[in-house]
Amino acid sequence: MKITELRLSRLFSDKADTAPAVKPLSTTNIATKAEEDRVNIIGAHLTAATRAAGAKPAHNPIRTRPPITTHVLDTSRGCPANGIEVRLEMWKDNQARPQFGETYIDGWIILGSSATDKDGRSGQLMNMVEALVPGIYRISFNTGKYNPDGFFPYVSIVFEIKESQKWDHFHVPLLLSPFSLSTYRGS
Repeated sequence: MKITELRLSRLFSDKADTAPAVKPLSTTNIATKAEEDRVNIIGAHLTAATRAAGAKPAHNPIRTRPPITTHVLDTSRGCPANGIEVRLEMWKDNQARPQFGETYIDGWIILGSSATDKDGRSGQLMNMVEALVPGIYRISFNTGKYNPDGFFPYVSIVFEIKESQKWDHFHVPLLLSPFSLSTYRGS
């Protein structure tokens, strides 16, 4: 989308530099006029979207999916990983945040759990909310049950959602093989 925006932006600047301010309308340039109208309409949409992206709205539309989602892909088999148990938790201890190297048992609150389907996607892990509560979240995957001979008995991904991100969608996939894993923030 960004590439299209840049190309159209360049097209506008080229048109603005080369087009005369007033053109007489004739039958020879009706096609050109229609083309310019289309470009202007598209440009209006893009500049409105760019302006809207720069300003934070006071309220976003109601979500159509949970704000935190995941899926698991088995990279060794080249297919989605079906049947992996998934659990989403949030840090709710009196301490501001969990510390690396410390053992915590009671600080995490379970928000929801599910299992991945044939497409590797988990079911709904949390309630539909408009704004996420900022804080530390953890998604855990029972990978040992899926791959008993693998290196990872389970995988936990811990991430933080800031106040400025509470309206965002967080897709946290797991790319898994018996002896390696990777994750990223998707869309």
